[in-house]
Amino acid sequence: MTDPVMGATNPETLSLRDYAEKAYLDYSMYVILDRALPHIGDGLKPVQRRIVYAMSELGLKSTAKFKKSARTVGDVIGKFHPHGDSAAYEAMVLMAQDFSYRYPLVDGQGNWGSPDDPKSFAAMRYTESRLTRYAEVLLNELGQGTVDWQPNFDGTLEEPKVLPARVPNLLLNGTTGIAVGMATDIPPHNLREVVSAAIRLLDAPRAGLEDLSDIIKGPDFPTEAEIITPRAEIDAMYQSGRGSLKMRAAWRVEDGAVVIHALPHQVSGSRVLEQVAAQMQARKLPMVSDLRDESDHEHPTRFVIVPRSNRVDLEALMSHLFATTDLERNYRVNLNVIGIDGRPGVKPLAKILLEWLEFRRTTVRRRLDYRLEKVLKRLHILEGYLVAYLNIDEVIRIVREEDEPRTALMSAFGLTEVQADAILDLKLRNLAKLEEMKIRGEQEELAAERSTLEKTLGSEARLKTLIKKELEEVASSHGDDRRSPLVEREEARAFSELELTSADPLTIVLSEKGWIRAGKGHDLDPATLSYKSGDGFKLAAKGRSNQPTVVFDSTGRGYSLPSHQLPSARGQGEPLTGRINPPSGATFEALLTGTDSDRYLLASDAGYGFVARFADLQTKNKAGKAVLSLPKGAGVLQPGRVGADDAQALVAAVTSEGRLLVFPLTELPELARGKGNKIIGIPTARAAAREELMVGVVVLVPGDTLQVTAGRQHLKLKFADLEHYRGERGRRGNKLPKGFQKVAGLNVVGAE
Repeated sequence: MTDPVMGATNPETLSLRDYAEKAYLDYSMYVILDRALPHIGDGLKPVQRRIVYAMSELGLKSTAKFKKSARTVGDVIGKFHPHGDSAAYEAMVLMAQDFSYRYPLVDGQGNWGSPDDPKSFAAMRYTESRLTRYAEVLLNELGQGTVDWQPNFDGTLEEPKVLPARVPNLLLNGTTGIAVGMATDIPPHNLREVVSAAIRLLDAPRAGLEDLSDIIKGPDFPTEAEIITPRAEIDAMYQSGRGSLKMRAAWRVEDGAVVIHALPHQVSGSRVLEQVAAQMQARKLPMVSDLRDESDHEHPTRFVIVPRSNRVDLEALMSHLFATTDLERNYRVNLNVIGIDGRPGVKPLAKILLEWLEFRRTTVRRRLDYRLEKVLKRLHILEGYLVAYLNIDEVIRIVREEDEPRTALMSAFGLTEVQADAILDLKLRNLAKLEEMKIRGEQEELAAERSTLEKTLGSEARLKTLIKKELEEVASSHGDDRRSPLVEREEARAFSELELTSADPLTIVLSEKGWIRAGKGHDLDPATLSYKSGDGFKLAAKGRSNQPTVVFDSTGRGYSLPSHQLPSARGQGEPLTGRINPPSGATFEALLTGTDSDRYLLASDAGYGFVARFADLQTKNKAGKAVLSLPKGAGVLQPGRVGADDAQALVAAVTSEGRLLVFPLTELPELARGKGNKIIGIPTARAAAREELMVGVVVLVPGDTLQVTAGRQHLKLKFADLEHYRGERGRRGNKLPKGFQKVAGLNVVGAE
């Protein structure tokens, strides 16, 4: 808005919308550029840069004595960083922790926290600090005209805009930060690998990610835990600048126990112990008998997990712990950084290295220019010294007698102001040292250096060679081996509820009225149990507590129940309808239990059936799943267990009219659901009128004995005696002996 009198924008009448928008944008840019994001040149955020610079100004080099951290923090916040002392100290602590920084910048003395609790450090009045040797890599060239300077917050001092790092510290130590509308998460890397990649790009600037990924295998954290992210995902992360990493604790087996000796980056050991102990207390780790923390000064991380027996699958146990505790952790990667153009952006790996090399090339060129200027100035002065030496008596006379000795010297010997001032600034005692040989010797040395500097500045190849040499020197003096191995592992999988249940033997009992219960052991006699009035025993199945139970109703639908959650056989059980939702009027006709790989023969009394895997019979749906399709009016028979020896197994089926048929099991199909194939032939009219039914079907193997029941009579047929009843599947079968025209059922004895 314009003031009608003054003809200019009046700040008093600025709209709130415009003012708020400008204020927020200014604040956002301040947070992004001057607080939260690192610069690609030195890889530091402003507070970190100011801490390192303030410590160097205090003379706290790696060879100096330690000084109280409070002194450093006071200089940082008083001279360069007008923020809270606790924030500055915490940033300083992070740079001193060798478990947080891959290459620490601060050498701390005192309590600087622990991997278990990084924030347990002592107050700054108790700790002492100085810079590390590695920090000199960022600072050594600071006073050599390499970087631009800016006034501090109150304009009384100068501070560097960026430090002249000799290596890509951005990738070496990484950083995290949250700005306004953007964030950064850069993981640390190995110095030798990064330097090798930088040299590769110096030689071949067009080298792509494929070339670099052979050198930089992936991030390298200050821990020996494994990076399990697949190679393809790491390459995609470096290509786009965004992605994620997954780290997993390193462990080994000692004397049958699991020993965890390295945790993922920034994972608390006490937190992991709490998580494992909580699962043990909740009985979710029945295979673990003991958990110990044996960490000490020699072994900073040593957690021992003792299994209950040597039969425990330790790989499966650790896979469960990786899936359910902080022994495995994901890390977000977002290579968001302030580039050499001063703008923030997410950059791929190759772009970061190329930009840093451009920064380094500029820094080295500025350093060489600065040194060349110093050499030229010194040579100029030495020329004046040489003139003074050769004419020492006349110089002394002019200084003693002339009112304006500088002007007289300049006119007498053709000197410049700089040369004349240098001669006049000499002390008398130094005149005796102005020996011609020394002057000429220094001139020769500086002339050779000038020539080298000029050649290097005039040749891109020489400049590259110099940068490469300096990179190799840093890698040689500060480089180390990779700590975090890259290993591709299978995805962690937590134990299911059934897997965590102990495999105790159970006998599942189903009553005529549909009440179910489970008793411990396989020697339980269901007939001796008590039942409600008007109810009685109907079906039983022997299994284990970690195996599911499947019940079939009269419509052919199957329902799954966890066996370990069934009520105890000490009581009278619970009605099945309280746990599942069968169709109205349906009754329960079959009961079985087993493992996923077990196979059962499912059949209807109409004479049809098929073989099914137990895994295909299970469902989480309370309404069950349709498994056995029944002809109209047909009923469900109790399934028969099928052994593993299919080649010699036989199927024996008998009708209520005493007809027995035996045929190879291989003639029946294996299905997940359906009606199945005809097992034994029953005339259609008799089947429709339900005058003749298949009352039993079993599977036999060599050595078994088939028992036919008719009333109180029993007929036992050995496996070898069944030849008379062999026939093709679906045939009518042969009549049983007299007295077995009204058969009640079949069962197998002798080979349980």
